[in-house]
Amino acid sequence: MGILEVKNINKRFGGLQALGDVNLSVKENSVHAIIGPNGAGKSTLLNCLVGKLMPDTGSVTFDGQSLLGRKPHEINQLGISRVFQTPEIFGDLTVMENVLIPCFAKRDGAFRLNALTSIAQEPDVRAKAEQMLIDVNMIDKRHMQGSSLSRGDKRRLEMAMCLAQDPRLLLLDEPTAGMARADTNNTIDLLKEIHEKRDITMAIIEHDMHVVFSLADRITVLAQGTPLVEDTPDNIKGHPKVKEAYLGETQQV
Repeated sequence: MGILEVKNINKRFGGLQALGDVNLSVKENSVHAIIGPNGAGKSTLLNCLVGKLMPDTGSVTFDGQSLLGRKPHEINQLGISRVFQTPEIFGDLTVMENVLIPCFAKRDGAFRLNALTSIAQEPDVRAKAEQMLIDVNMIDKRHMQGSSLSRGDKRRLEMAMCLAQDPRLLLLDEPTAGMARADTNNTIDLLKEIHEKRDITMAIIEHDMHVVFSLADRITVLAQGTPLVEDTPDNIKGHPKVKEAYLGETQQV
């Protein structure tokens, strides 16, 4: 039994079968990647996990609790955080202010964007925010505006904001999308460090096979909305069905 269990999920959009009897089990403290060609159903599946879509049939549970019918903020309160394709930060706030908000919300249960000045004076909240920035190697940039950061640093900041919520499960939607190779490698190293230090379970949707094979313990391959195969990275690399459906002869593997 995994900490995240998806059983017989189906989702249609009119005449399009986006997901068909999808089953997925993500083990606690693992890194589980979900890959597949465009249109395979990866984003639809992720949106079912975070409350943005309701599947037509099937179940989704986290640590034994159903996620279906819950709003995104309720799912977040259960211990699930999401990293988006495009980093979601407050561009008009400083790096420190961005992290202060979730640190305060974790303690008091609400965001108070209009009370940042007073929040910043609270020693326990500020100490936690500083530690989050140390953990992602951003403490030296704490006074910079969010909008002035590189894409790689915006991703690090978003990670700090997620970690401030003390998640048990981190859902990552193409965390290296649009990055140069150097930033991609830095993000891989950061995710490895977070996983090793915090034992956070991770589920990753990703197109870059370099990222997938660098991080994942298990890989589920989707094709046309249904699971094609689930296996270890070594077995996925040479699997003939996977090559035919997705990997082909790519040199990224």
